[in-house]
Amino acid sequence: MILTGLEISSMGENCYIVGCEETREVAVIDPGGNPRAIVNLLKENDFKAIYIINTHGHIDHIGGNKGVQDATGAKILIHPGDAKMLVNPASNFSYLFGNKVVSPPADQLLNEGDIIKIGNTVELEVIHTPGHSPGGICLKTGNIIFVGDTLFQGSIGRTDFPGGSYKQLIQMIKEKLLCYEDDVICYPGHGPATTIGFERKNNPFL
Repeated sequence: MILTGLEISSMGENCYIVGCEETREVAVIDPGGNPRAIVNLLKENDFKAIYIINTHGHIDHIGGNKGVQDATGAKILIHPGDAKMLVNPASNFSYLFGNKVVSPPADQLLNEGDIIKIGNTVELEVIHTPGHSPGGICLKTGNIIFVGDTLFQGSIGRTDFPGGSYKQLIQMIKEKLLCYEDDVICYPGHGPATTIGFERKNNPFL
């Protein structure tokens, strides 16, 4: 499996590229900014981006959607709960930074339990984990979960934005993430990777 991570946003957002070694087809998860760097990495490694997957619709996770799609033709995928954020600067909070960012609209909407197939070898399972945002999702493949801003090393996503809910986020983490084995690796939207076991034992919110 191809797995590459980049910190490409001024807000320290992690972008991940995951895909199939055999076909070189990949998904770009959360291109929050600097689409040129992402596109250059794709070209340098002969990766073919077929999907852009947003774990949620905040500006620091969708800011590079247009640039990456324009360069690759990849389809944009997001949960319906956050789909409007793609095209609404007030909803995605880009207006707060004096830069009204609009992404192209979603090409495909994702729901709980959907399977995103990439090439011959990779399947991403969609796990709907609202709380940070209404349409927040995680993506599981094998022993790895891309957790977006649902869970961080030693912390959790903010819940004070419109559409957020602390109670709901904690419930989703406990029900839909802590059900996995301790050695499952979590790749968050910000900061370093962690494991389910580490968070189960050490995260003060849990």
